[in-house]
Amino acid sequence: MIVKVCGITRREDAVAAVEAGASALGFIFYEKSPRYVRPERAAELGDGFDAWKVGVFVDESPAAIEAVIRAARLDVAQVYGGDAPEGARIWRAFRIDRDWHAGGLPRGAGEALFLDGAANGISFDWNIARDAAEKVIIAGGLDASNVAEAIRVARPWGVDASSKLELAPGIKDHEKVRRFIQAARDAS
Repeated sequence: MIVKVCGITRREDAVAAVEAGASALGFIFYEKSPRYVRPERAAELGDGFDAWKVGVFVDESPAAIEAVIRAARLDVAQVYGGDAPEGARIWRAFRIDRDWHAGGLPRGAGEALFLDGAANGISFDWNIARDAAEKVIIAGGLDASNVAEAIRVARPWGVDASSKLELAPGIKDHEKVRRFIQAARDAS
């Protein structure tokens, strides 16, 4: 199972996540986010780790995404809205609100379908994720207290957490990171 810690802005947080067993690190390239990092900084933060480097993009053009993939040395682009560049590994991301219906989930829209809560730190009905696609990653309000239940209900390919693992936006609580990753690994 993929266990991703997102919103990495500091090297010590990346180290803590990888040492705890994260299989992916997420870097935000949405300038309005308090977790935003420049592509060059993301390349430094992710350098030397045996974990996937995932870039998070919101309504960016394929050319802009492609340029950041190269500059940040990313493995995967997690794309909310807009088109994705040809030939890149893409996790197509969607925010799920109470009006969402399973028929709205696209099939074959990249390597994985990434389902997120309606807003940062907000969960959604994990039943929506069950069998939505071959590879589904769930996010939104996950931490050590609920990730096992989310995995049991959704049976995802991966899980992701960010804001629930923080002391402040962009600053991870290393104990929360460890507990989240351990709970996800134990549940899978």
